[in-house]
Amino acid sequence: MSLLFIGIDPNTGDKQSPTVWVDQEKQELVFQGWKPSPQLEAECAAFEAPGHAVGIPESETVVRIPARMVHMIREACDVVERADIR
Repeated sequence: MSLLFIGIDPNTGDKQSPTVWVDQEKQELVFQGWKPSPQLEAECAAFEAPGHAVGIPESETVVRIPARMVHMIREACDVVERADIR
């Protein structure tokens, strides 16, 4: 895996570190974030969207990323899009 570090939450402390990377080989965004509260996870699991099964599959998880990291997520999207052009 060839991870490209994009950024870390600028307000991170010693014990928390929401982070954004790009997996350049798979052209995927990779996030490290906070675990959701049980209530939020239940709300996400109950959410109904067209073409989407209700629930969270065993192979997936919900993470929380602070809004102050939006610019890093945009940068990661740009990196993936540029790689897709090649």
